[in-house]
Amino acid sequence: MATSWTGERVRLRAIEPDDWAAFARFAADDGRRGGPLDLPRSAESYRAWAKQQAVAERDGDRFRLAVETTAGEELVGTVASHRTGRHSGWFEFDVTIGAEHRRRGYAAEALTLLLRFMFAERRYHKCLAVVFAHNEASLALIRRLGFTEEGRLREHVFFAGRYHDLVMMGLLADEFDRRHTAGGP
Repeated sequence: MATSWTGERVRLRAIEPDDWAAFARFAADDGRRGGPLDLPRSAESYRAWAKQQAVAERDGDRFRLAVETTAGEELVGTVASHRTGRHSGWFEFDVTIGAEHRRRGYAAEALTLLLRFMFAERRYHKCLAVVFAHNEASLALIRRLGFTEEGRLREHVFFAGRYHDLVMMGLLADEFDRRHTAGGP
């Protein structure tokens, strides 16, 4: 049975200090996915980050949660709310699922749980998503959840020797409600 933070496949929970090794793996996977290249980080920096996340106070409606499987309680990624415009009623999110766990519905369910919380409990009106135009898998996921393309920032980000477009996607609370009932993703 799904609850506020638990779906059929995943449960959203606080980040724990011992999660650092999984986050280091996810970051290594992301470096090979066609996004901006980050500098290498030490294991100690991941330990310190996870420890800081575990004890951090929530910054308004900006927070990051671990995504773990309901079946094996395995950490598979993170989902976060960030860049909130409380007075205007909008927020952005990010989701990361480790490479070995992708295409199993974890991201869709984690995002549905997050969206339900932000729309129903925190009373936001709109969610914005910003996706690299070449990231077809993420664009397909966002569209399946009901997001609509609202614009494109042409040649907005430079990495891997060239400029890349960003696609701006939006989802309104009432659009989410029509697509996703309280009992399912």
